[in-house]
Amino acid sequence: MNEERISLDELPRWEGSRTALMACTVAGAAGLALTAIGYLFDARRTMLSYLVAFLYFLGLTLGMLALNMAKYAARARWHIVIRRAIEAVHAPLPALAVLFIPIALAARKIYVWIDPPAGLDKEVLHNIEHKHGYLNFPGFVWRSVVYFAVWLLISELLFRHSVAQDEDGSPRWTASNRRWGSVGLPLVAIAATFAAFDWVMSLNPTWYSTLFGVYFLTGSFVAGLSLLVLILTFVRGPGVVGSLVKKPHFHNVGKLLLAFVCFWGYIAFSQYMLMYHANLPEEVPWFLVRTHGSWRPFAFLLAFGRFILPFLALLSRDLKLRPRALSVVAAWLLFMHLIDLIWLVFPSAQMRDFGMKWSPASLGLHWTLITAFVGVGGVWAACALWRLQGKYLVPVGDPYLEDSLRYVQP
Repeated sequence: MNEERISLDELPRWEGSRTALMACTVAGAAGLALTAIGYLFDARRTMLSYLVAFLYFLGLTLGMLALNMAKYAARARWHIVIRRAIEAVHAPLPALAVLFIPIALAARKIYVWIDPPAGLDKEVLHNIEHKHGYLNFPGFVWRSVVYFAVWLLISELLFRHSVAQDEDGSPRWTASNRRWGSVGLPLVAIAATFAAFDWVMSLNPTWYSTLFGVYFLTGSFVAGLSLLVLILTFVRGPGVVGSLVKKPHFHNVGKLLLAFVCFWGYIAFSQYMLMYHANLPEEVPWFLVRTHGSWRPFAFLLAFGRFILPFLALLSRDLKLRPRALSVVAAWLLFMHLIDLIWLVFPSAQMRDFGMKWSPASLGLHWTLITAFVGVGGVWAACALWRLQGKYLVPVGDPYLEDSLRYVQP
């Protein structure tokens, strides 16, 4: 199969598992229903839990969309055999657009700047009023619509063109996606950066960081690569991508993982170092609440668990050539991404006046963190499985597929 031209008859279309699709759908519906019940008892913490779950799966999606665009823009060929796996992760983006609606509807429960309470410190109220030209609810909604419009346009074009190429094998689809990948990459990155400002950074309206968008994007990209490693390792069978992937492909993904683990560590340290030395009253409290009290172990866990330990592990060339060993690191990084999002989102509920006062005595986590994760994740996975129905799990029509199948490490 790897020596001659691949024919459509050799690689069957994927009919999928109806049991898996049904299980994901039921889990998603049940998780969202339980989260809705939790909202009746503790609206703010429930919505923070939902925001964490939403950002987690959105990050996976945008991370793989960015990888797909980057590979098209770079005219890379080695990744073609794994491209459908990449597309499968960013294909559920329409479901995430729908899942954003509860955040928009309950935004007042999450973002204090929408309806500031009178009890806030006068300086904080003045700061919020000063930012009203950007931080206002209509602008928040319309910007969110623009973000999803950009992401959906690029994601759908890349996915639909790729699937269309399976039918006719025309190279024009590759040429079109290369153009869209080159044009879309900066647009998607800019939209994701401002989405991070609007949806996460504005939880503390007096705090700001020009590095925060890059921090969020890099963490999402690392998580997306980690999920890709797990898919390539464990999704196997006749005509399935994992069965055709070779060690050099894993090695390349592992090298990307190492590079962006380092980049995430660099951005995280730079953001902390700059604010530590500046010591500005509107910046310091954001880190104080996250590095003291109950949140201090989270800060150390992220430093060691998301940077130092995976960095040391991924330095090994042998590990990157062993899929199951690499998948252990990938699974750990996915867990660290969840911890990172919890660390970013939940401490904002403990800030008082968003000034030098905070309440770090308890984590303030809520049981809906589990139900929201299952709910959003279930719907996300069900959408991915549904969109792959009747599709080839390898882009059989791509003219460079044979080059990818024969790829060896340079």
